[in-house]
Amino acid sequence: MCGILGITTKKEYPRQGLKEMAEILLKLSESRGKEAAGFAVKRKESIDVLKMPFGANDFLKSSAYKKFSESAFNGASSVIGHSRLATHGTELNNDNNQPVVKGNAVCVHNGIIANDADLWRKYPQLKRNYQVDTEVFLALLQLFLSETGSIDRAVIKTFETIEGSASVAVLFNNRDIILLATNTGSLYFFNNCAKDTFVFASERYILEQFSDKAKSIDLFKKEEIRQLSPGAFFLADTPATLASGREARFIDYSENINFPEIAVNKNNNKLMPETKKVMHENWQRLYSLYDEGKIKRCAKCLLPETMTFINFDKEGVCNYCREYEKIKVCGKEALEDVVSKYRSSDGKADCIVGFSGGRDSSYGLHYIKKVLKMNPIAYTYDWGVLTDLGRRNQARVCGKLGVEQIVISADIRRKRKNILANLNAWLRKPEMGVIPLLMAGDKKHIYYREWLKKKTGIKLMITCAGSGFENDFFKVGLAGVHMTKDIAFSKLPLADKLKLTAYYAFQYLRNPFYINRSLFDTMLAYYFSFALPTDSLHLFNYIKWDEKEILSAIINEYNWEREPNTSATWRIDDGTAAFYNYIYFTVLGLTEFDVLRSIQIKEGQIAKEKAYEIIKEENKPRYESMEWYAGIIGFDANKAINRINEIPRFYNGRT
Repeated sequence: MCGILGITTKKEYPRQGLKEMAEILLKLSESRGKEAAGFAVKRKESIDVLKMPFGANDFLKSSAYKKFSESAFNGASSVIGHSRLATHGTELNNDNNQPVVKGNAVCVHNGIIANDADLWRKYPQLKRNYQVDTEVFLALLQLFLSETGSIDRAVIKTFETIEGSASVAVLFNNRDIILLATNTGSLYFFNNCAKDTFVFASERYILEQFSDKAKSIDLFKKEEIRQLSPGAFFLADTPATLASGREARFIDYSENINFPEIAVNKNNNKLMPETKKVMHENWQRLYSLYDEGKIKRCAKCLLPETMTFINFDKEGVCNYCREYEKIKVCGKEALEDVVSKYRSSDGKADCIVGFSGGRDSSYGLHYIKKVLKMNPIAYTYDWGVLTDLGRRNQARVCGKLGVEQIVISADIRRKRKNILANLNAWLRKPEMGVIPLLMAGDKKHIYYREWLKKKTGIKLMITCAGSGFENDFFKVGLAGVHMTKDIAFSKLPLADKLKLTAYYAFQYLRNPFYINRSLFDTMLAYYFSFALPTDSLHLFNYIKWDEKEILSAIINEYNWEREPNTSATWRIDDGTAAFYNYIYFTVLGLTEFDVLRSIQIKEGQIAKEKAYEIIKEENKPRYESMEWYAGIIGFDANKAINRINEIPRFYNGRT
């Protein structure tokens, strides 16, 4: 999630020395969140706070920071900082940014408290002022501190009460201490050689880089970096702080700052009743055609005549069924043989697991930690359309398992503008094979997972997707390429790669509006998908993918959250899925769910009649999800849906 960082020292650094170290840490932490940044600096009689809705580099260049730093670092003994990936509460309301001040404490927090709304209801004596979930942590900590009189017991009780993930650093205006605590292990720390300065950050790599960049100020040894274990906390002295027993004052430099206006979506992202009515009627009409046999489906599976490259034999069985080879897994013994070569004996991280918070990756992280007894780091690339529900599920699973999560955050505002540029181009001249352009920005996750292996020194990357059940052949089929096996795009035959390249080049010529601000992202996506060599272990190549077992484990053990307005559990962590599936359903007459359930039929996991009823529900329009997507991207949902509804259908019975 976010990046937290800090320094506390017994020595008196010149103002510039402590300031430079804090700035180095903040810049290095920006990869974890680029939506807001802030500092809280503790001096003898004050704790000075500044936070702004800008990334670390822009924050440090601002005139407000210049004014803040001229006084805040004079005689300072401690500083905590935050680089934010916005989750609870928009960063455009600066009250939701961090550090968060409440009562006698100021806190920076990495993670998500998934049950914050429940906790405010459970403890009505606590007053909520902001949207950010960190506030409830501070409120509970101080409530339990007043009840028990013990900071130790208050910390333990707070972590027992919250659900989700939390790595925190807390300064108090009436205590000469700094509190560090974590339930995931996403906190690393070390001292300088003189043992009089203590530094912490969210990742080991950040401190390794800090030790190199801060050499001219002080000497820190990389080999002395330690991790705060999941479930652990400690208190460090902040010796040069409070004067003559008086409480320090909070001075908020963020007040009275006129922040430059950040563009806010003013389009109508709420679907009007008449739009929803038409969408529902489209769903009803299509299934009436299916029920009446006016659109042919395979006699064995559920694939319809609109599936790309499909044909039927005399018995009505499709070529995908005739050519299908059952999924074979290597087995648990083979999996153990592989992972045993990497398993650590000292508790150190021994593998990296791609983690979105979706059902497969949540189960995969559970299996790797609980069954394989590995010590994983969860890796997430957040490019701006990871749903809030997905983030909450990430927090639940990582918090319960005590697994460190490394989140690499894109420049989310820029990514969303890129999506909008491609969407506007697509709506001008809709072409079904080009829809994946809307997801081009996420492909950098392929690059970062290889980069993460190098920076951590961990050699084993485990992927929990690509089970063989979840393929989307029809998407590349719409671009003219017939895929028959579930393989990575980088392993496609050269002829198919060239065919896809030619298809997209032609679409760019047909629609020059694709030549927009997203072009560089799109070119990188092509490289990452088709050319960048990767090396991962695919978990479901070794163990059987069983939907019932997966959902049972993650719901029962982690209170994994489902989307309330759909029966679907696949891709509910992906904000684009509801939108693009509506396009595929409306125009093509099928979605990813039709393909998934058809494979389950072939594997003998589900009966055809049952599968049909399931996809009928899964293919219902997900109004709330589409509104959320329109809101964050910044387009008029009603105009977009009306345009989609005008596209000629691939099936008979179009009205």
